Amino acid sequence: MTADVSLEGHDEEQIRLMEERCIVLSHDDEYVRDGSKKECHLMSNINAGLLHRAFSCFLFDPITGKLLLQKRAEEKITFPNMWTNTCCSHPLAIKGEVEEAEQIGVRRAAQRKLEHELGISTDQVPLDDLQYLTRIHYLAPSDGMWGEHEIDYILFLTAPVTLNVNPNEVSDVKWVSPEELRALMEELDPESFTPWFKLIAAKFLFPWWSQLLQRRTTQPKSKGITSASQPVVDALSLADLKDDEIHRML
Repeated sequence: MTADVSLEGHDEEQIRLMEERCIVLSHDDEYVRDGSKKECHLMSNINAGLLHRAFSCFLFDPITGKLLLQKRAEEKITFPNMWTNTCCSHPLAIKGEVEEAEQIGVRRAAQRKLEHELGISTDQVPLDDLQYLTRIHYLAPSDGMWGEHEIDYILFLTAPVTLNVNPNEVSDVKWVSPEELRALMEELDPESFTPWFKLIAAKFLFPWWSQLLQRRTTQPKSKGITSASQPVVDALSLADLKDDEIHRML
């Protein structure tokens, strides 16, 4: 299928982003080659087994412990107008983001996309503050043409941030407590949330979030938390929960 046909009618900036080079993987999360974002998200290729690397970042306010949600913009080609976690995207097949030691490539990609989508400056979210927790392997169609097939790295982050939302990426944001998120997920149609967010919420998010809140500290390790006159939540307090298994959620 040609680019002209498959991308017809979509936003010009989102079409441009479809030229980015993603990291194509084996089912054991081993680098195979690079592939365009368009190639990696066509269901025809996904159904043939094409798999790529991704990340899902969850940003929490250190004082309130609330999670920042975003609503994907209408312009997005995959899963438009859906609520999801703070930032979801892909490390690229470029120097720095293909590096695998200590998930540094994924963390660099998360820092880059937090700035691109939400306008969060890199100095507010130091790389060392991004706590990797685990990986999930999932497949989800968006519509008949587009979808996701990813090994998705889950990252937690606690930092006070200033938002300058990119409207081409994000149409709305919301800070929620665990109780508020549960109420929102009951109130809205299940199709209002991205499939990867629902999978992560069902299996991992709430237990980790509970631990995050229980482990408040006046001595945070995260560099982005510059003041702790009162107990704060710190994503780095969850380091002992890190699990490098690939959870197959197909």
